[in-house]
Order: sequence, then structure tokens, then C-alpha cells
Amino acid sequence: MLLQRSFFSFLYIMKNFKFGNTLIIGIFLIGCAIFNANSQNVNPLKETVYYSVDSALVKKNSAKQLNLRDQQLFFLPSKIEKLDGLTFLNLMLNNFEDWDNALFSLKKLNYLNVKGNSLHDLPAEIASLKSLTSLDLADNKITYISKGIGKLKKLKFLYLSGNKLTVLPKEIEACKDLEVLDLGNNQLSYVPEGISNLKNLKTLLLGYNQINELDLSSFLFSNLTTLNLEYNHLVTLPENFINLKNVETIILKNNKLKSLPEEITNFQNLSLLILSDNQLKILPKNLSNLKNLKTLILKGNPISKEEQERIIKNLPDCKVYF
Repeated sequence: MLLQRSFFSFLYIMKNFKFGNTLIIGIFLIGCAIFNANSQNVNPLKETVYYSVDSALVKKNSAKQLNLRDQQLFFLPSKIEKLDGLTFLNLMLNNFEDWDNALFSLKKLNYLNVKGNSLHDLPAEIASLKSLTSLDLADNKITYISKGIGKLKKLKFLYLSGNKLTVLPKEIEACKDLEVLDLGNNQLSYVPEGISNLKNLKTLLLGYNQINELDLSSFLFSNLTTLNLEYNHLVTLPENFINLKNVETIILKNNKLKSLPEEITNFQNLSLLILSDNQLKILPKNLSNLKNLKTLILKGNPISKEEQERIIKNLPDCKVYF
């Protein structure tokens, strides 16, 4: 998938709402900010990009970036072990079903992309790639993440969307530098406890799972700015939702919410709130406290005309869509 579903259901929104240019640009920029790391590309201005192992071996001592994207590979060329200076490796959209041991000899890798293959797990050997800052495993068939993930102390961006995960190992809490965690479109029934201590996490994407309860009482997400829980089974939100004091974007589209906790009106930095396709009839009383809210999407909720008027009156600087 070139565009992930968790990109605020961007195409759906564009199709179903008549937005002004300012809002379209705003949503686009927010989406770009979230997925910027996931779309990292090689940087030919700084380093030469090689598109085969053989061509890279000609300049073995200086080869740092190798792009083998979409080359119908089933196995890695064994000679890749000789490219021990690689820092960037793109293997997306191939046919890998198993991990080649040769890959784990590339100790200097800080960017690894294996998106869109047919891998079934993340093995313990991943622990050998201690320099990784970005790891993209999206759109595989992964059911198991080994404890070795906890050895990646420098990891900042981890993409696991479009797999078959039901759990994450608790060891992921050791990835203290993690800023972006994408778990969208898996089979999670709860927010993994292992991520509760990720204090530097800024973006957490959990859309398109099977989450029916949300307990964030032990989560230290003081720096979280974006939370996506669209297309789950949430009926209520807990009062400890207030722990997300710096959140700017919350997406709760397509759940089963019948009410929102009053505490949500204390989110002083909240600028985008998507609540479409729930069962909301009334919003919290103190909506006027949300001074920075710029966009509120409520389409697909049974909200009366009277309540709509109250919402608009309490949010004079906010674009509200019913």
C-alpha cells in the first residue's frame, strides 16, 4: 500500500467533506509530519546510491546506500556481507519470506526497509543491528516480534502496520528513543503494555485493530502529539485519557463511542479531533476550553440540531463538520 489507511483516512475525508483550501493543506501537512520518517529515501546528494550489490562492491569502501527495491528478489545476494559500511538498505516490495543471515552482518545499518514482503517474524538476530534508527516492517505477514527488539536502543521510527500482530514483547520498552510507532491494521485487542514507558513517543498509530478497552493509567505519554485509534471497538474513553496533556491530533473515527470524558476539554494543544462515525449525541460541557482546536469532524453521529448549535457556539474559531 502506497498510502496507509491510518493516514487519517485522507481519501475518505476528501471525498465526504467540502473543505476549504486551508483545512486541506493543514490535514496534508499533519499527515506528512506523521509519515515523513516512513517515506525516508536515499540521499543521492550526500552519498552515491547503488542499485545492485555488484555495482556497490566496485566501490566497497565508500558504498553506504543500497536500494534493491522492487527487484523480485527471493534471497539476498550472499556477497552483501562484504558491504559492511552500508548505513541505508531498502528491500521493500520483494519476495522475502525468511530473513537472510547475511543481513545481520551489516552492523552499521541505521535505516532498514523491508516493507511489502512476506516475512512472518522479526527474529532475535535483529539485536545485532544496534545502529538502527528506522525499521520499516509494514505490510508483511508478521505474527511474532522477538525480544531482540529491545536491543535496538537507537531506534526512533518503527513501522509494523499491515501485519498480523496480537501482542508486542515487553522488551520494546527498552527502545527509549522511539518517537514514531505504527501498529495500524493488525489484530491487537488492547494497547500493548510494553510501550507504556516510551516517554519520547510522539506518534502512536493503532487504527484498524480490535481494541475494545483503553486504559492509559500507567502510560507515560507526556510527549505524544498524535494518537490514532480509528476503526476499533471502543465504547468509552477512560478519565485517565487526560494523561495525554500535549496531544495535538486525536483520531477516533469508526468506533462505538457514546460519550467523551469531560477531561478531554483540558487538552490545551488539541488542534484536530476526528470523531466521525460513532454514536455520540452530546459532547462535553466545557468545549470552550479547547482554545486551539481548529478542526472537529463529527459526521455520522446522531447529534441534534440544538447540540450542533451549542458546539458551534462554544468553538467559534473551529471548523466543525457534521
